[in-house]
Amino acid sequence: MITEVVQLLASRLGARAEIRILADFGSGNLIAEPVAASDWLRIAQLVGTYDDLPLGSVDASVIAAAERLGIGRVATLDRRHFTVVRPNHVEALILLP
Repeated sequence: MITEVVQLLASRLGARAEIRILADFGSGNLIAEPVAASDWLRIAQLVGTYDDLPLGSVDASVIAAAERLGIGRVATLDRRHFTVVRPNHVEALILLP
């Protein structure tokens, strides 16, 4: 998932944004959350439920991790999918920025 985020930043904001986020991961300012074994069934469920979007496994993995961690806010440049999906733990995710 990190590679998709980095690619999205690079394509929309350029190399400087890509370099900044890579440096943030390298310095420990950002920490990558791995997909837990228990997330995979929830990811599949979300992809199936929202197959008309299509949601996709990357966005579904963000939602599954947010549910597992009890996080109500996510950072995304792709607001389209996250405004439609209703997670189990909150009425709607708060999208940043």
